[in-house]
Amino acid sequence: MLEITDLHANVEGKEIIKGLNLKVNAGEVHAIMGPNGAGKSTLANIIAGKEEYEVSGGKMLLNGEDIEELAPEERAHKGIFLSFQYPVEIPGVTVTNFMKTAINETRKAQGLEEMPAKDMLKLIREKSEMLEIDRKFLSRSLNEGFSGGEKKRNEIFQMAMMQPKLAILDETDSGLDIDALRIVANGVNKLKSSDNAVVVITHYQRLLEYIVPDYVHVLYDGKIVKSGSKELALQLEEKGYDWIKEEINA
Repeated sequence: MLEITDLHANVEGKEIIKGLNLKVNAGEVHAIMGPNGAGKSTLANIIAGKEEYEVSGGKMLLNGEDIEELAPEERAHKGIFLSFQYPVEIPGVTVTNFMKTAINETRKAQGLEEMPAKDMLKLIREKSEMLEIDRKFLSRSLNEGFSGGEKKRNEIFQMAMMQPKLAILDETDSGLDIDALRIVANGVNKLKSSDNAVVVITHYQRLLEYIVPDYVHVLYDGKIVKSGSKELALQLEEKGYDWIKEEINA
């Protein structure tokens, strides 16, 4: 599904990603861990197509198609979803209206008619119940006055509604209490299928107790330097990232 080969990327003239390789197949969950400044959020934003990041080398293929020249909205229409670390507030636009617009814009890009109102309401009801979201929540302005947990739950709701092929969750566990973490993780687990893939970016092993990854990768100084199973995350929790640095320099 996603294949990244020898990726190099700069932010404001500084190289952050330095020859990164990653392959994610449909049906898989990949966790990317690493210390602050390693390039985790930069990688997420590059895959999503944010314009301030300049790709200076390498390839990114989504289902065999080179996506480097595609705008963020074009990537979204092809099935890439990014859960932001800090979601923006949009006063005056309700959660429900935002989702209606997003879904119908994607359908339009795919040459489809707008989703009938009856089907849209059914989908909203189904996904909000799955994520234990109160109906009143759906009539609030997008992210305005939301707690950290509400913002993250709302993003998983967006993911449930959009049904992306590749979902990238950038530190979704940041600032969540145990109850909110459980609800968000349960939503992600229910959305997993053999036709989609999930990339989870996190500092902490605790999220991986709820969303069990097929692969764990350590991103360090712009490269993936080590990959393994969930046990690798447990080792990082126990030993920290200095252990990885010592292993690289050995």
